[in-house]
Amino acid sequence: MSLPHVLLGVLEARPMSGYELTQLFGASTRWVWSAPQSQIYPALKKMEDNGLITGEEQTRGTRMTRTVYAITDEGLRELKEWIGTPLPIPPSRDALEVQALYFDLVPAESAKRVLKEFISEQETALEHAEAHEARLLAKDTELLRERMTKRPVEQHDRMARLKAHVFAGHAAVARTRIAWAQEGLRLLDE
Repeated sequence: MSLPHVLLGVLEARPMSGYELTQLFGASTRWVWSAPQSQIYPALKKMEDNGLITGEEQTRGTRMTRTVYAITDEGLRELKEWIGTPLPIPPSRDALEVQALYFDLVPAESAKRVLKEFISEQETALEHAEAHEARLLAKDTELLRERMTKRPVEQHDRMARLKAHVFAGHAAVARTRIAWAQEGLRLLDE
């Protein structure tokens, strides 16, 4: 997955400034993608150079200007082609799994502390995923509402369900990770 495709997907809903995109990705640690400002602005510049988006200077107030980016027809074609292309599964690089492989080298209490913290993080992730899934099903997110203005009403329920399905998957993964970590706690008590 590449940042430009994620940006194209967001900009398909509505034009946004780099600042708005930075806020979206920075505040969305429980969303499907996060990216720092240092990656977003160069990606926007390259995408504009490649004709995938256009930038329009807008004045806010008396002094402040900002560039608002919108997806182009070429950008929409690129996004749709990418969406319909199977992608390889990225290699695994999970630090917790590496730690767990070597839990036998440390006192059980140290390993348990790691797993308990992980469980806490996964419980938070589960809550966020379930809440976002519910908001999508209720059609109560800004970007979904924006997208629905461009689509026929008879597509709205399907759109909401497809987007909510992603977060239902996040919730399922969090539940599985919690169960895995709880089993690890049980094994450490043996």
